[in-house]
Amino acid sequence: ADGSHPAEGRVEVYYNNTWGTVCDEGWDIRDANVVCRMLGYSYAVRARSSAYFGEGIGPVWLDNVTCDGSERNLTHCSLRGLGVSNCRHDRDVGVVCYDSLYNGQSNVTVRLAGGSQSSEGRVEVYFAGEWGTVCDLGWDINDAKVICNMLGHSSALRASSDVFGEGRGPIWLTYVGCSGTESNIASCYRSSRYGWGQSQYCTGG
Repeated sequence: ADGSHPAEGRVEVYYNNTWGTVCDEGWDIRDANVVCRMLGYSYAVRARSSAYFGEGIGPVWLDNVTCDGSERNLTHCSLRGLGVSNCRHDRDVGVVCYDSLYNGQSNVTVRLAGGSQSSEGRVEVYFAGEWGTVCDLGWDINDAKVICNMLGHSSALRASSDVFGEGRGPIWLTYVGCSGTESNIASCYRSSRYGWGQSQYCTGG
């Protein structure tokens, strides 16, 4: 409910003939993935908290939801029990699901940040209306070549990790897997094992 398009909004749950909401305690991308699949989308790109899409009404039906991401329904996840919550609506959760019509992009914008000159820095990617970063798992010189070419440089000298400081926002990409000849990093990512925003797989940088 209350998103700017059908693939995003506050999560509401229908139980006992009444619509209610979900508390954000413990809410993460794994839980959001379950919601998005319930709605017919392939996965979530963002898990929102703190009533990001506005406060709902009615009971807070679910609290302390802990999914591993494979469940078919939120009620199959670990939780405190239906209707057992001490949350208020200022902690209602939301999701942004991946949908090629609304946030899927064949091309994305990139920039470098935190470097001492314009030709070096932390890789940041603009996707779904928000700047985020790239996990260093699997990151190599071929991925760096694509980024440098996108920014108008002839090639990449080095693919680094944990050098230019930590970024903000979501970790958009993990295991990018470019061959080095692609014109845009989004072309690499279509063959990746992981979807946009699946930062739970990033344990590196």
